[in-house]
Amino acid sequence: MKMKLAMLLGILITNSAAADEDAIRQVLRERYPQISIHSISPAPIPGLFEVYANGQIVYTDKQGDYLLAGPLKETRTKVNLTQQRLEALQTINFSSLPLDKAILVQRGNGERKIAVFSDPDCPYCKALEKELAMLDNVLIYTFLYPLEDLHPGATVKANAIWCAPDRGAAWSAYMLHGKLDASIKQCATPVQDLIKLGAQLGVQGTPAMIFSDGKRIEGAIPVAEIEKQLSNRR
Repeated sequence: MKMKLAMLLGILITNSAAADEDAIRQVLRERYPQISIHSISPAPIPGLFEVYANGQIVYTDKQGDYLLAGPLKETRTKVNLTQQRLEALQTINFSSLPLDKAILVQRGNGERKIAVFSDPDCPYCKALEKELAMLDNVLIYTFLYPLEDLHPGATVKANAIWCAPDRGAAWSAYMLHGKLDASIKQCATPVQDLIKLGAQLGVQGTPAMIFSDGKRIEGAIPVAEIEKQLSNRR
């Protein structure tokens, strides 16, 4: 009898939480139609809910009337629970990525792997390429991810790079030296599919790096930090 009551209580709590999450989602969509909500779940603090939207975490009450931004920290352990959850939510299954739609560059034996969502006209992406050029023994999969709203014409360049006879060489030539062969003929490209993929994965900006264990880091970081991340994943 006690086990049945416990199971029933668990079901009621689960159903209640799901109802609250649906209500919050509806309220926030009405009041903030521009945001893309990926998930809503109970927060560590009773009565609050975690909202993961547009690559960020905020907290709200069960009516969706108030929003609270900023890191949630546990005082006993000093752990940043918001950052911990954000890393977990942004983890990507590396093996699920469509690597056949990426520009592949291999250096050395290619024993390490990294994927990058990159915009050909993004200055931070170009800065990252200089750091990536110093890596050895690595496979670099670059997903062309032009942000046309920020960089008009980036899609045209991305398509041209994909259609080049040697995509890796064309990518490096443009990102490191600003050179793009104007005679490249048009062809079918995966760029639009990759734009949709990035949106589904919550890629908000470029560059966005994904390591073999699924950890994601956005923005350009020094080669020493990239090496550290790759070494931790051997």
